[in-house]
Amino acid sequence: MSACHLLLLTCLLLAATIRGHNWRPCTGTLAHLVDCYQQEGGPLLVQMVQSRGSRGLRLAGVEATSLSFAASQIFTNCDYFPSEFSLVTTVKIPTLRQKTNEYIFSVVKEGSDSLLLGLRVSKNRLHLLNTTPGVGGRSRQSFKDVGLDDNRWHTVVLAVSGPYATLTVDCGLPLDNQARSFPSALSTRGSRFFVGSRGRLRGRFSGLLRQLVLLPGSDATPRLCPSSDPAVAELAVPAVLKSTPLQPDQQEPVYPYEAEARVRLGTRPPCSSVEHGQLWFNAQGRGLFICDGRTWRSLLQKRLDYLEDYQDLYTRSETFDVEVFSIPAEGLFMAAANRDSRPGSGIYRWTDGSFQLYQNISTQEARAWKHFTIDDQIFLVVANLREVEPELSVIYRWNWRRRRFVRFQTLETHAAQDWEAFSIHNHSFLVVANHRRDSNHNIHSVIYRWNHDTQLFEVNQTLSTSGAYDWEFFSVGPYHFLVVANTFDGRTTSISSTVYVWLDGCFQVFQNIPTVGATDWETFQIDGRFFLAVANSQKVSDHGPSLYSINSTVYELNTLTQTFIRFQDILTHSAVDWEFFTVGDEKFLVVANSHDGNSYSLNSVIYRYQGYEGFVPVHSLPTFGCRDWEHFKTEQGQFLLYSSATSRLSKVFRLKTY
Repeated sequence: MSACHLLLLTCLLLAATIRGHNWRPCTGTLAHLVDCYQQEGGPLLVQMVQSRGSRGLRLAGVEATSLSFAASQIFTNCDYFPSEFSLVTTVKIPTLRQKTNEYIFSVVKEGSDSLLLGLRVSKNRLHLLNTTPGVGGRSRQSFKDVGLDDNRWHTVVLAVSGPYATLTVDCGLPLDNQARSFPSALSTRGSRFFVGSRGRLRGRFSGLLRQLVLLPGSDATPRLCPSSDPAVAELAVPAVLKSTPLQPDQQEPVYPYEAEARVRLGTRPPCSSVEHGQLWFNAQGRGLFICDGRTWRSLLQKRLDYLEDYQDLYTRSETFDVEVFSIPAEGLFMAAANRDSRPGSGIYRWTDGSFQLYQNISTQEARAWKHFTIDDQIFLVVANLREVEPELSVIYRWNWRRRRFVRFQTLETHAAQDWEAFSIHNHSFLVVANHRRDSNHNIHSVIYRWNHDTQLFEVNQTLSTSGAYDWEFFSVGPYHFLVVANTFDGRTTSISSTVYVWLDGCFQVFQNIPTVGATDWETFQIDGRFFLAVANSQKVSDHGPSLYSINSTVYELNTLTQTFIRFQDILTHSAVDWEFFTVGDEKFLVVANSHDGNSYSLNSVIYRYQGYEGFVPVHSLPTFGCRDWEHFKTEQGQFLLYSSATSRLSKVFRLKTY
């Protein structure tokens, strides 16, 4: 057998005594199980990989015999494995399939391939296996629901003392397990350690290994924890795997090195925990993205330069609202709420880089659409305004076989202006903005709740509103809110709009905010701060002319007073909608200015958030009767779509960035 060479660092076989005892342990106080290997047939090529900011070794492509060594190199004083010990390992393990078993290390009897000891990982579990001397059977201590195979770094401390085994993951709460006592005299004579396998061909470890240490006679947890980064807490990580430079007298082994991230090309690939850290280059959109485990995030910080006229979209009639949404495996869609009952409202699909008419749905002076999902069902609900008895708004459900929306349920509404869909504690809700009944604006708007048994919406709660025009749902931490835009109480538009909070299974008044003909609320977050922007449309009272050029207001949640306070006033012209969007790290608001008292041909304005300055105007867009803005993204880039309430022409603008 050839001499032992460095794999991670020199073997530390430190002769010492355990405090309070006069005997020497079979091994030193610290043994690095991956330190020594048998060099057979040439140099060993171990791949070093950087992943999630830390380096580890990929062992899967190395012969198992190359990552093995005689137990006698560890147990120098006698041939027995310690009866009390800690195993410390830092690993990054990909998602494992059911019934897949992989060994972080094992001790195998030479010649017979009989397992003496092994640390094994399977889906969501960790196992310590050992042979019982004299009995011949095998004992196993298993820890369930440990979540090690999630493609993230974890540092594990397994402390064994007699019948007790304690597992600590990432310096968290220890998990205790009691089973048959670990053998006090487990002989390792004539055995070999295998790192990353069960032996020659079995149980190969597919993940990354950063450290693997045996600490006899002691629980290693206090030596690692607490830690500023518990997932990669260090007991003995060699310099080659650290980000710090080597000392002058240290020699770095030569390993093939790679970053784990791979760049994908083509259409948008899936992004989940499996693809975390992978890169995707969108050649068409000229963007580089990284998967954060849930969505693709841009690595190239873009800035908004200007907007270009991209598509003239002629709808069936004047359009009061547009709703952009996606259907899995079908693509991007847009629902237009059109004024005329005949031919109704159009559903458009993004095809070859533009919106094309896909389906026509009969509506009654539609004012708004809302898309939502429940389980695997996809819905659209329309707010119908036309005052015919009975006044009904309609829910449509996507039919996967026909690939069309079909009528699902009708609900009685009164001059409905808007729908909002939301869920609380896995319960699905809809709320309608009932604007008026005949000439009475002070009526109830209704919250509906999905009944899982009947598969229908049922009345859950009613709320008093005054000319309700819009609902907005949002959450702040564990609290859930609804805010209504009250427009007119029959006498004046200078009334309060109400924020409700979910308490004890229903919505209760949280705060009344003075508004002037409120038509829309937009909620958004910037750097952990919560904002509400109201679109004020006009000032109307019993005496004096109507005013259209008035302030709309952005409010911020004050966590000390637990109220929304005024953040900024912005002069608008009969504002009917706000839309918040981001480009790179920059935050924007665009307002729909619809009328100044003389003309519907006005500039709608894009404002950029500039910290202490608040929202500052950066772009003015000529619009005609602008009623609604929608921001959306495709592989062709980012877009803004506006609808016109006075013309059949709606427009799509593309955001040009640099």
